[in-house]
Amino acid sequence: MKAYFHIFTSCSALLLLAACQPTAHTAEQPADPHTYFPISIGGEELKLQLAMTPAEQQKGLMFRETLPTDHGMLFLFKRPERRSFYMRNTEIPLDIGYFDADGTLREVHKLFPYDENPVPSASHAILIAVETNRGWFQRNKVTPGATIDMEALKSALERRGHAHPLLND
Repeated sequence: MKAYFHIFTSCSALLLLAACQPTAHTAEQPADPHTYFPISIGGEELKLQLAMTPAEQQKGLMFRETLPTDHGMLFLFKRPERRSFYMRNTEIPLDIGYFDADGTLREVHKLFPYDENPVPSASHAILIAVETNRGWFQRNKVTPGATIDMEALKSALERRGHAHPLLND
């Protein structure tokens, strides 16, 4: 009986030690439309969800009651052109930044809750739009000419399983 006890405790100790060993890190899980990615604009970090598909872009931030501080949504389009956003079913006061294909912020506009009047970009070269809580750009002193971290954006796209021909070197 004593021999069985020693065998049992020895096996238990080995199992415990094995369980405490560090495990190899696996590849990051694929991301989905609800994943937030840290992406800086003008050196200020935002956590952004990516609206990639037409359905994701159409829904945007609709039906949300809040948006955490320093969070937002990035819209990436197939080609640069003039863009326009409105606030159907969106109760959060937002700002929108319009960016060109180089990731340079061209303009910032206020978006008002439930306002369905379009807020167009002045530029016809907009590839990216970022919506965030009202005042984020001003509070962080992010003004036209600031750039988005394109490497972080490319990494986020890769995690979402997307690539964009205009963003590849």
